Amino acid sequence: MAPGVPTLLLLSLCLPSLPPHAASCPAACRCYSTTVECGALQLHIVPPGIPPGTQTLFLQDNSITRLESGTLAPLAALRHLYLHNNSLRALEPRVFRAQSHLLELALTGNRLHGLRLGTFTGLAQLRVLYLAGNQLVQLLDFTFLHLPRLQELHLQENSIEVLEDQALAGLSSLALLDLSRNQLGTISRETLQPLASLQVLRLTENPWRCDCALHWLGAWIKEGGQRLLSSRDKKIICAEPPRLALQSLLDISSSSLICIPPSVHVEPLEVTANLGEDLRVACQASGYPQPLVTWRKVAQPREGQLPSQAQPEGGAPVPGGHGASDTGSGMLFLANISLAHAGKYECEASNAGGAARMPFQLLVNLSQQLQLAPPPPLTVGPVGHEPLHEASSMAFRALGLAMQTTIAAAIAFLALTALLLATLICRRRRRRKKALGPPGEGALFVNDYSDAPCTFAQLEELRDERGHEMFVIDRSKLLFAESPAETAGGSAHGPAQGIPLQPPASYEIHC
Repeated sequence: MAPGVPTLLLLSLCLPSLPPHAASCPAACRCYSTTVECGALQLHIVPPGIPPGTQTLFLQDNSITRLESGTLAPLAALRHLYLHNNSLRALEPRVFRAQSHLLELALTGNRLHGLRLGTFTGLAQLRVLYLAGNQLVQLLDFTFLHLPRLQELHLQENSIEVLEDQALAGLSSLALLDLSRNQLGTISRETLQPLASLQVLRLTENPWRCDCALHWLGAWIKEGGQRLLSSRDKKIICAEPPRLALQSLLDISSSSLICIPPSVHVEPLEVTANLGEDLRVACQASGYPQPLVTWRKVAQPREGQLPSQAQPEGGAPVPGGHGASDTGSGMLFLANISLAHAGKYECEASNAGGAARMPFQLLVNLSQQLQLAPPPPLTVGPVGHEPLHEASSMAFRALGLAMQTTIAAAIAFLALTALLLATLICRRRRRRKKALGPPGEGALFVNDYSDAPCTFAQLEELRDERGHEMFVIDRSKLLFAESPAETAGGSAHGPAQGIPLQPPASYEIHC
C-alpha cells in the first residue's frame, strides 16, 4: 500500500463502478447504467422514481392498464420503451410528448380498441412501432401523422376492418407495413399512396372481398407491386363472393371483379306523426357489396336558393335519432317527436358500384301543440321588433317567415281593436253618468264674492241630498256675467251711488 493513500479510496478503485442512479432505482426493478428492467413484476402502474437519464425501459409482462398524461414526462432521454403484454385499453393524446428521442416503442399484446388522433404526437424520431396483437377495429385518418421517420409499422393480429383513406398519411419513410391476420375485406389505392418508401407489404390472412373495389390491387401487384410481396404474401385469397372463394386475387380476371350498384326502398314515403310519439322508418337497400346505409336530414333551401342545392346538415345526427350508419337495412329512429323533427329526410345507400338515395317526408301534427301552448303576451309596438312568442315556442319557430309575419300582424290588429273598444266603452259610461239627471244637476255653480277660493268643507255643505259631486272653483272659466247695460243700470240703482262696484260673476267648479 502506497503511503498516504486512504484505504477507502483503494477499495473503491478495486470494486466495479456502480451507475450514478443505482441508488434511486425503483423497488424490485433492476438498473444498469442507462437501462431499467421492471418486467414481470405484476405492476399496475408505471413505478415512480425511474431515473431521468434512463434510455431503455422494460415494463413488459405486467398489468399496467393506463398511462397517465404526465407519467413519462420526466423520462425525456428514453430511446427504447417496451410495454408489450400489459393491459392497456387506451392511450391518452400526447402521452409521449416528452419522448422526442424515442426510437422504438413496443405496445404488442395489449387491449387497445382504438387510437386517438394525436396519440403519437412528439415521437418525431420514432423508427419502429409495434401494435400487433391488440383489438384495433379501425384506423382513422391521420392516426400516424406525427411519425415522419417511422420505418416499421406492425399491425398484424388485430381485428381491423376499416382502413380509412388517409389513415397512413405522413408515413413517407415507412419501409415495412404488416396488416396480415386482420379482418380487412378491401383496401383503397389512396390508403397506400403516401407510402413512397415502402419495401415490404404483408396482406395475407384477411377475408378479402374480391369485387370491383379490389380490381386496382390485383393490377397494381402485377404491374410493380410484386417486389413488395414475398412468395407467401402474394397469395391474397378471396373470401367472397362465394363463386370466387378460396381463389387467389392474382388468378382472377378483371371481368370477374364486379359490383352491383345499390337500390333503395323506403315505405312509406310520407308520415304524419303526433307530438311526443316515437317513430321508426326502415330503409331497405340491396346491392353488392352490401351497401352502407346512412340517414340524414336535408336542410331546407334558403330564399333564392334552388331546391336542388339543399345540402345535408353538416353530417349532424338526425335530431332525436341515432344519426349512425347501418348496412343492409338502415332504421331511422326518432324518439319523442317535436316540431324540430319535421322536414325532409334522405336515405342513402352506397357501395363501390355507386350510390342511391330515397327521400322521406315527416309531418308533425300541430293541433296538440297549439292547444297546449299558453296565449302569447300582447305587446304594443312595431311588428317584428318585439317577439310575440317566447324563444322556446317550437310551434312558432317551425312556421315559415310569411306565416310568422301574418300571425304577428293579426295579433297586433286584435290588440289595437281591443284598446279602441275599451276607450269607446269608457266614453259611453261617462256620458251616461252625466245624463242621469236634468241639466244643471251634474254641476254645482257657486257665486264667488270672496277673494279666496272655497274650501272643501264649504263645498261639502253645498252638496244636496241628490248627491252632487264635489267640485273646485276654476276662476279661469267665467260662465256668465251681466251685460254691460245691465251692469250700468244696476249701478245706477245700487245702494251706493257714485261708488263703482264689481259686477257679480259666476265661475264653474270642476273636479
